[in-house]
Parts: sequence; structure tokens; C-alpha cells
Amino acid sequence: MSKLTFRNSRGELVAVPAIAATKAKNEFGAILEQANHGGAVAITRHDTPKAVLLSYEEFTSLVKERSHTLDDLSAAFDPLLASMQIPTARKGVDAAFKASPDELGRAAVKAARKSHSPRRTRARRRLTHGTLP
Repeated sequence: MSKLTFRNSRGELVAVPAIAATKAKNEFGAILEQANHGGAVAITRHDTPKAVLLSYEEFTSLVKERSHTLDDLSAAFDPLLASMQIPTARKGVDAAFKASPDELGRAAVKAARKSHSPRRTRARRRLTHGTLP
């Protein structure tokens, strides 16, 4: 059986100990404490994981992560969509779709040049032309 791991509620990658189902049945209290302190315990049958006993903290963390509703997503998406509907944004999108490949290439190069600071550009020129101080 391969080692089971999971990322706990604190973001740590932790190993999940495996316990045979018979032992889990006979020693449930101790297994429950182990899950409560370690986050999870895998229950196996014939060395194959069949179930996982999670601490309540880990369970609530998993449920919270998965519970994004459509309303939550809409609340995040709607303002973004609205910001893209302003006239300037529409003009930009229209211009991008109407641009030729050469125009798009020139715009990309221009934007890339703007994003570099003058100091970095001078340093790059010195490296390229062998004129280091």
C-alpha cells in the first residue's frame, strides 16, 4: 500500500496513518484520539484504504473550502464583468480583435519595454554589449 498524505487545514503535507478495520473497531477510542490529534486516520481492509476518520477541525476546513456557492462566485465575478463593460475597456477589446498580427506584436513589445525599469535596461545593455563597470 502506498503512503497516504493530505494537506491539513494549516497547509502542511502530513502522512495519514493506516489502521486495520478490525483494530479500529476494537480500539475505536484510541483511534478517535489519534485522528483528533493528527487530523486523520485511514481505515484499511486487506491493506486497502476504505475510509478515513477525520478530526472535526479538518472536516470543517474541507467543507468550508468546498462550500463556495454560485452566489459567492457571482459576487466575485459580477464586479469584474462590470469593470470590463466601461467604454474604454470595450474600445480596447475591439481594437485588439481588429488588430493585425503585426500590430499585436508591436503592442506587446511596447508593453514589455514599458514594464522594464531604466536601471534594469541599462544593466542589461552593459551585459549584452560587454560594458560592465
